[in-house]
Amino acid sequence: MAQWTSAVGPAQLARQLQAQQPRPAGPGGRKPPAYRALADGIRLLVLEGRVPVAARLPAERELALALTVSRTTVAAAYEALRAEGFLESRRGAGSWTAVPAGNPLPARGLEPLPPEALGSMIDLGCAALPAPEPWLTRGVQGALEELPPYAHTHGDYPAGLPALRQMLADRYTARGIPTMPEQIMVTTGAMGAIDAICHLFAGRGERIAVESPSYANILQLMREAGARLVPVAMSEGLGSWDLGRWRQVLRDAAPRLAYVVADFHNPTGALADEDQRRQLVDAARSAGTVLVVDETMAELYLDDDVEMPRPVCAFDPAGSTVLTVGSASKAFWAGMRIGWVRAAPDVIRSLVAARAYADLGTPVLEQLGVNWLMRTGGWDEAVTLRRDQARENRDALVAAVRRELPEWEFSVPRGGLTLWVRTGGLSGSRLAEAGERVGVRVPSGPRFGVDGAFEGFVRLPFTVGGPVAEEAAVRLAAAARLVESGAGGGTEPPRSFVA
Repeated sequence: MAQWTSAVGPAQLARQLQAQQPRPAGPGGRKPPAYRALADGIRLLVLEGRVPVAARLPAERELALALTVSRTTVAAAYEALRAEGFLESRRGAGSWTAVPAGNPLPARGLEPLPPEALGSMIDLGCAALPAPEPWLTRGVQGALEELPPYAHTHGDYPAGLPALRQMLADRYTARGIPTMPEQIMVTTGAMGAIDAICHLFAGRGERIAVESPSYANILQLMREAGARLVPVAMSEGLGSWDLGRWRQVLRDAAPRLAYVVADFHNPTGALADEDQRRQLVDAARSAGTVLVVDETMAELYLDDDVEMPRPVCAFDPAGSTVLTVGSASKAFWAGMRIGWVRAAPDVIRSLVAARAYADLGTPVLEQLGVNWLMRTGGWDEAVTLRRDQARENRDALVAAVRRELPEWEFSVPRGGLTLWVRTGGLSGSRLAEAGERVGVRVPSGPRFGVDGAFEGFVRLPFTVGGPVAEEAAVRLAAAARLVESGAGGGTEPPRSFVA
């Protein structure tokens, strides 16, 4: 019986390997042998989760043809990976990826670092801030006071609590988009909303157009759902959307869905202007594509002079083309797992009906907490606190990175929670691996692309400030030196540091 659970084709693996920047030469300027470079490249893909554990790799001859190298090179690379514990083989069953005993399984998305590891590792992997107290505590207390009437019911509200649906509809109406509560479904976070949308609109094999780069966890969610991702490159400098490319992709590929983050894009921080929003909605409507707009960063403008354009759904107020997703996770706290979808009433009814086979509903207590915060003004005060904290963190991180790594390039975003950094020619994958060894966790650029794109980037979130931001930059510089020296690709276990 085969030990692998999925398979990676030779063309796919070759694309991912060829997108990697070569490992720097070691001391004396000597390049690693071809087999060693190949083994190192496959190992990096496994460690980052971009090739899953227990995935069957192509046969030696197939991969050699795809890479235009000798079969001997591939055979030697596979043998090196077996010796290191990253590959297992059995005659007649082929070879499949593995991780050495004692190593944690790599995550294919961006998972938060376990709290017990925070004493030895600075976590720049998760773009989420601590709760904005005292508002979390006040929201929970308010929810508990309002819970008794709901406790006398079954507690299942597949569309969400009526009071919260009305509150969210009123907030959209106040933004200039008339909305009824029948156009709202409350979900378990934005991920729950997009998962429900994908299952309703895009079955296995359906095309979904995505920005390139885009949010890593959403890309992985769509892959797991069996979607065929169609990347649409952002404009030069990653500053905004390229509408010419969007029109071409929507016309030629005819994707069932398109996913965009128009407000302080994750990871680049770009803010789409009003004309771009209008044109994209028109293009999606003409192509028959459902446009999923992620607004989770929309309230996180960090500079006082930012003029926010109208929401994308303002150009499709009925919600037949644009499905808007919002969440409490970024603007308030990631532990408050409340999200929502705004769409046409018939779409909401279909999403609610499909929910009977998923999670049935969102926790009542958390919905009451969000509703209490929005009703009393606590939400707006908490978001103001969140903006202040994110702005301070952004400024501290920008200053520290500029000081420690002056060759790294980036544009300072005017909102959101992330900094998209070009790493001066260094491999983002190798920086991520070296960072684990020196006590800083950072996601590499390819996590935010399709098939190995953005190897020369990393994403840095505004989750740390002050001395911790300065120490994070120092550790990133240490990781960069390891990569530059050619020492960043070994299998030495991570060292322990005290933050």
